[in-house]
Amino acid sequence: MKSVWEKNSLRPAFDTLRGNKSTDVLIIGGGIAGLLCARKLKNAGVDCILTEATEICGGITKNTTAKITLQHGAVFNKMAKRFGADATRLYLQAQIRAGEEYEGFCGLIDCDYEKNDSYVYSVGDRAKMVREAATLNKLGIAAEFLEECELPFKIAGAVRVRGQAQFNPLKFLYAVAKDLPIFQHTKVLALKPNKALTNRGEITFKKLIIASHFPILNKHGWYFLKLYQHRSYVLALKNAQSIKGMYVDEADKGLSFRSYGDLLLLGGGAHRTGKQGGCWKELESFAKAHYPKAQIADRWATQDCMSLDDIPYIGQYSPSTPNVYVATGFNKWGMTNAMVAADILCDLVRGKKNKYTKVFDPSRSILRPQLAINAFESVAGLLTPTVPRCPHLGCALKYNPAEHTWDCSCHGSRFTKEGQLIDNPATDDHPSIGKNKENS
Repeated sequence: MKSVWEKNSLRPAFDTLRGNKSTDVLIIGGGIAGLLCARKLKNAGVDCILTEATEICGGITKNTTAKITLQHGAVFNKMAKRFGADATRLYLQAQIRAGEEYEGFCGLIDCDYEKNDSYVYSVGDRAKMVREAATLNKLGIAAEFLEECELPFKIAGAVRVRGQAQFNPLKFLYAVAKDLPIFQHTKVLALKPNKALTNRGEITFKKLIIASHFPILNKHGWYFLKLYQHRSYVLALKNAQSIKGMYVDEADKGLSFRSYGDLLLLGGGAHRTGKQGGCWKELESFAKAHYPKAQIADRWATQDCMSLDDIPYIGQYSPSTPNVYVATGFNKWGMTNAMVAADILCDLVRGKKNKYTKVFDPSRSILRPQLAINAFESVAGLLTPTVPRCPHLGCALKYNPAEHTWDCSCHGSRFTKEGQLIDNPATDDHPSIGKNKENS
């Protein structure tokens, strides 16, 4: 299964690390966040190296639906109640700035960038959409409440923000990566103070950025409790209704829509990693009912790190690690939040102040309802008396029949039925999956 982006983009080649290196800033992770950090640091004249265990954009980044929008679901009314208007305005301003930076970058890159209106809709909660539109207007955004839209079913309401954008993320990032100091197939095996041990040699550094999707340092920051992972699925449909805007349901398990060329990208089927969900069957049923003449051209799935409070963790990794920084928990909105992360981290590693730092601070309060759910899932996973177990922290793995994988509901690690690692926080292939018939 390959996304439409993979089929329409040519990945550049990069060397593997050979021998030992030294750099001012080491970036671990060659997804969108790591690449944007590397580009901004290089443009600022900062000596840096980026390492990627496989190939750049080979993980979650290649499977996005690539919407560049300040609308991250119906989050702003909830955010304003939780954090206040000032913090919410800063979060919003950071997203607006990210969109403007994309527009500047994409003006120089052939990446199918186009302006488009963004919609967050609700099937059953009109009042929620009214409140969301009102909050955005108070924050200075010209948001419109609508009772109808072009989707092939009735909605209770929607919030439209004009002038957002969509693009081909791999065409964009492969151009961004050009001439960057990247080492592919260079896996970090261990971290010591100011030194990374890889499978290809050692890299000494002054400062470290961990952009590896799920953070890899377990003993700092409590990320195994502050994050959980969520899977969602996409069908690329031919001969389906053309959608002019970009749409996302305010509900966690709702559907998303956008067009790419002559394809309609239908997303949904979401579930917590390791749990049951609608997967592609849900999307296939919807397409059959609403687009009976459509054919499935491609299908793929993605996985997102979710924070406790809808705001990513960007900044100093933990209070005890002053020269280590992190970007994670993008809550399904990695396009703008990765650009926000690159801006914040590029400033922090250079000792510069950034006005958005406090909003995204990874050390902010963790006393949120989601913490109890994450803790429960971790305890349940540890106490479930089945094999195989996840090598990350020992939780039970569950078989995912839709994707033929073994998934961890505690923290989101995933393995093929042969035991090969797909998604972290686990760092190695599984030692026993695929080696006996019970696990195949």
